[in-house]
Amino acid sequence: MTFSSLMNAIALTFYIIILAWYSHQTRVLGHGFLGNYGKSRPYEEGLCASLISIHGYKCQELEVTTNDGYILSIQRILEGRVKVEGNVTKEPVIVQHGVMVDGATWFMNSPEQNLPMILADNNFDVWVVNTRGTKYSRKHTYLDASRQEYWHWSWDELVTYEMPAIFDYVSKETGQKIHYVGHSLGTLVALVSLAEGKWENQIKSVALLSPIAYLSRIKTEIGVIAAKSLLGESLTVLHIAEFDPKGIPVADFIKNICVENGLNCNDLFTLITGPNCCLDRTAFDDFMKVEPQSSSTRNLLHLAQTVRTDRLSKYDFMRPHLNLFHYGQLNPPSYDLSKIPNNIPIFMSYGGTDALADVADVQKLLNDHFQDHDKDKLSVQFIPNYAHGDYMFATNANQLVYTNVTSFFKRKF
Repeated sequence: MTFSSLMNAIALTFYIIILAWYSHQTRVLGHGFLGNYGKSRPYEEGLCASLISIHGYKCQELEVTTNDGYILSIQRILEGRVKVEGNVTKEPVIVQHGVMVDGATWFMNSPEQNLPMILADNNFDVWVVNTRGTKYSRKHTYLDASRQEYWHWSWDELVTYEMPAIFDYVSKETGQKIHYVGHSLGTLVALVSLAEGKWENQIKSVALLSPIAYLSRIKTEIGVIAAKSLLGESLTVLHIAEFDPKGIPVADFIKNICVENGLNCNDLFTLITGPNCCLDRTAFDDFMKVEPQSSSTRNLLHLAQTVRTDRLSKYDFMRPHLNLFHYGQLNPPSYDLSKIPNNIPIFMSYGGTDALADVADVQKLLNDHFQDHDKDKLSVQFIPNYAHGDYMFATNANQLVYTNVTSFFKRKF
């Protein structure tokens, strides 16, 4: 492979990463292709002090250690702005972001418009997660984030280690069953966790916003290019275990790919995510000050494998002998979503213009795995003009989506 083709491979790999991620980190090329590259990020104090307590919410900074040694930052919102008198038992809710962002992404809008604060104001005990490798969750019991070994994980490990540690911690602290809401990758982790029986005795209900499980029907041209490209080894060859989009100068390569493939990348944000209907420009600018976050290259390649294969399976090490070593078989084992219990209350909301959680992929998920789900335990919402980013911080998400999530969690099943 020539140096030029290798660089193009890296650029296309970045496309896969963006594709598997969603609607957040890029903006119009003329305004900074990867956001505030090279600038310091705000919110150094921690999310409680910088984004939550300042609005009158009682918030705690906590840490959870996983069985594989990752130390995660968790924010617990104990009270909303109006203190409830008397001995009131508040039901816990875990709020999980997607890939290459962190918990800050939920707080770009006002308290009246962001999901965790709306839940807190409705007397829920809210736990905001920051996934391993993001800004506030870069500690480990014995590995430093500068070492490649720290980044040897994919969303398999989020299912196997990370979410069980969080659920166990919240269960121990509250003594209650738990509600869960996730966006994008947070929905995939939830679906696989339920299928693997991870939350069987701990979950109360689940809300999936912009659900992803299958990714092969994406309509974005960039996604099609990425899906047809067998690029998984380019970053591995260069030994880049951490993918930090603000630390790797890939913008020029991406621009070249846009030119070479005749793509109009002047608004890459919309090209990748679909036309988000209802984002506030100020909230989007604030979002770009703190995102994107690092993830592992392996995690993003795992998502790319899902795009290419149209099947959910464990990470493919792309060498039969490595798969044999890790799994005892030449190909990675599949995840079987048909094992999701039919009696789990699930709310699902997806958008008609979402280029990542594409309508056809979501319908495949529903048709293949939820036809036999208990009818009174499944609620599906379709919003024709919503795209991927709208579910995080659209100005009307509080009315269209979050009110439904809150009501669903309050139902007596």
